[in-house]
Amino acid sequence: MVAIGVIILPIFMSLGIPKVLSVVSFMLSIGAGMFLNPVLFGQYTAFFLDGDGKVLYPYEQYVKWGGIALAVQLVFIIILILFCMRKKSVHSWAARRPVRRKLDFAPTPSLLTPFIPVFLLIVFKVPIIMGFLIGGFYALFVCGKLKSFRAACRTFNKDFFDGVVDTAPLVGFLLVVPMFNKAAELCIPYFNALLGNIIPHSTLFITVIFCVLAPLGMFRGPFTLYGCGAATLGILKGVGFEVAFLAPLMIAATTVMNVSCCITQSWIVWGISYAKVSTKEFLKMSVVCGWIICCILQVITFIMFG
Repeated sequence: MVAIGVIILPIFMSLGIPKVLSVVSFMLSIGAGMFLNPVLFGQYTAFFLDGDGKVLYPYEQYVKWGGIALAVQLVFIIILILFCMRKKSVHSWAARRPVRRKLDFAPTPSLLTPFIPVFLLIVFKVPIIMGFLIGGFYALFVCGKLKSFRAACRTFNKDFFDGVVDTAPLVGFLLVVPMFNKAAELCIPYFNALLGNIIPHSTLFITVIFCVLAPLGMFRGPFTLYGCGAATLGILKGVGFEVAFLAPLMIAATTVMNVSCCITQSWIVWGISYAKVSTKEFLKMSVVCGWIICCILQVITFIMFG
């Protein structure tokens, strides 16, 4: 995700898309793909097992809803960008003629650079670090920057230094997340004791609750399976709701609010740091966007399975 982000985010910003909108759109697009990610779904299935360890909600049953969720989130991203970038009429008494500047574009062959490490790894089993170095030398060569070996080494040294600075918040955050998750697990018995006997049996009421309180899927809260949501799921299963209804309900809140919008995800922390966007600015937009997407998906879930 970081490797893709260093390519996509500069493209977004060069097109005139504001930094906050660029980061939010990119993170939402990552989350959209997660709806059909079989590896991520494999983690979800651990929450939907019977007493014998049999999966109650297989991928084949999920994939139709997952495809719809992916399409909804992608369409929302497109509408979001078009809405935020809509042109407003501006009236002025006079305007200065812009001075044209000659732009130094990268040569076309240099666009192959991001694919070189992946190609070398898959075809020739070249270690990924070596692949990145080869790709870097290739980029310098086709751009006419490989004047001397010493200059190339200086460029690499500067890029390595900048890379460490960019990823430092990500590494630090990854050290803290396991502690956060363990602390969230301690809340499970308290949720069971407080809410176990007062949950209504109406699927419509539960759908409305998940729509209204969708932001509780953030910060490892009670609506995300990567936090206290395991307790919420246990309570709802105990009440008697069908797994076919509960699974997409919880997965929507988890994938949208937690995976796509929450700053407890490492790649989102990296994106905020890379684009020099404040956490407050990111959350002001991402929470609203995630909330709207969640409401749409929960309504679809109710129509399909409620």
